[in-house]
Amino acid sequence: MPLLRPVPLTPAAETGGVHFIAIGGAGMSGIAAAYHALGVEVSGSDRDDSPTLRHLADLGIRTFVGHDAAQLGDAQTVVVSSAIRPTNPELAEANRRGLRVWHRSAALGALMLGRRGVAVTGTHGKTSTSGMVATMLTALGADPGYVIGSPLAATGESSALGTGDAFVVEADESDGSFLQYPAEIVVVTNIEADHLDNWGTPERYAAGFVEMAGAEGVATVILNADDPHTPALTAELTSRGKAVVTVGEAADAGVRLTEVELTPTLTRARLIADGDDGILDLAVPGRHNLHNAAAAYAVGRALGHEGAALRAALGTFAGTHRRFEYKGSSAGVRVFDDYAHHPTEVAAALAAARARVEPGGRLVAVFQPHLFSRTRDFAADFADALGAADLVVVCGIYPAREDAEDFPGVTADLVADRIAANTATLLVPELSDAATALAGLVRRGDLVLTLGAGDITTLGPLLLARLGEST
Repeated sequence: MPLLRPVPLTPAAETGGVHFIAIGGAGMSGIAAAYHALGVEVSGSDRDDSPTLRHLADLGIRTFVGHDAAQLGDAQTVVVSSAIRPTNPELAEANRRGLRVWHRSAALGALMLGRRGVAVTGTHGKTSTSGMVATMLTALGADPGYVIGSPLAATGESSALGTGDAFVVEADESDGSFLQYPAEIVVVTNIEADHLDNWGTPERYAAGFVEMAGAEGVATVILNADDPHTPALTAELTSRGKAVVTVGEAADAGVRLTEVELTPTLTRARLIADGDDGILDLAVPGRHNLHNAAAAYAVGRALGHEGAALRAALGTFAGTHRRFEYKGSSAGVRVFDDYAHHPTEVAAALAAARARVEPGGRLVAVFQPHLFSRTRDFAADFADALGAADLVVVCGIYPAREDAEDFPGVTADLVADRIAANTATLLVPELSDAATALAGLVRRGDLVLTLGAGDITTLGPLLLARLGEST
C-alpha cells in the first residue's frame, strides 16, 4: 500500500454531508461522532453490525450494515480508511460522481483547523497518551476536542468536539497519515521499527517522524528521553526552530521520573520539571504508563497549565478500552484484554500484568498475531516477549488487510514453536476453540491476558462464561 501524502483541507463544517465507509471502525467512529456533533449530516456503512455501529445510530447517525452505492445519498464528501479497496461499491460510486474523497486522516485534520492541535504519535503508547491528555485537560476544565483510537474507560466515548482551544488527536504513523494533521504540539512517544509493509525500511519509518514533527506550524515537540533516536531527532528539530522537551527517566530529561514504585495496587513516581517537583500517582498499571503520563504532562505545560494541577488531573485517567482492560473474573481467574500487537507492547503489557498476579497464581498470555507481514518480521521478538508468561496460548494470525496467499509459510507456528522451547505453549489455530482450551488449562489465582489487535478481544467474555458454567 503506498504511503499517504497530505491533501488540502476544507473546514469540517463546510464539507457538506459526509458518508463514512467502515464507520464502525476504531479509527472512524470517533471522527464520525465529532462531525455529527458539529451539525454535519453524517451517514456511514460497515461490513458487519457491531455495538459501535448501534451506538452511532443511537446518536442519530444514519448507519447501514453492508455496502451499497445507494447508501451515499446526498453526501458531498466520502471518508475511507486505508483498508477500503477501490472496488468497494460506495467508493466506486463516489469516484464516479466526482465527490470529495478523503482518507480518515483528512477528515480528522479538518476538525483541527482553527484549534491548538496536539498530535500524539509514536510506535507505542499513542492511545493511552492521547487519552491521558484528553482526560487531563477535561479534568482541568479546558474542555478539549479530541479523537483517540479507543473509547475512554470512564465515558465510553472516543471523541468530543469540545469548546476549548486544544484539539487532541492520536496520529497514526502506519500509513503516513500523521503528516496530515495541522499540529502545534507533537508528541513522539518512541520510535521502533514497525509497519515495514508500508515504509519498507526502519530508516524510512524513522524519517517519517522527523518529517511529521518538523512540519511547518509545529512549535513544540515532546520526545522520549530514553529512546535511542532522541538525540539525533532533537538536534534535527532544534535546527528547524522547534522547541524540544524530553521526558522519561534519563538524568537529563526535561520532565524526569524518579523513585518509581510499581506494586499490584500502586503506579507511582516522583516527577521533576521546571518549577514543579511532586508525586505522580496513576490509576493504570505499568512503567510505560508513567512515561505516557510524563508526555501528557509536558503537553499540559506547553498549553500553559500549572504542574501540580496537571499531576492531580492525570490521576483521574482510568484507561481506555483494550488497554489492559479488566474484563471480569470467574472461578478465581481474572481476565484482562490488551491491544498489544508489537513485541515491545506485548512485553510492556506482560510486565504490567506480572505485577498484578496473585501469590501462587500464574500469568497466562493468549496471543493472536496481527498481520502476516508483522508475524514474519517479528516472530522471534514476539516469542522472546511472550516468554515472560508462565503459560502461552497462541491463536491463528488475524489477517486484517492482508491475504494469506501472499505470505506462503507464514503461520502462527513461527511464534508458537519458538516459545515452546522455554515456556509451556499451546497452539490453537482457530480462535473459536480457544475459550474451551483455556477453560481446561487455567486455575484459581491465574491472571489471563489476551493480546492482539484483531478479534481476540471477544475471547475474554467467552472464557469467563465457560468458567462460570464449570463452577
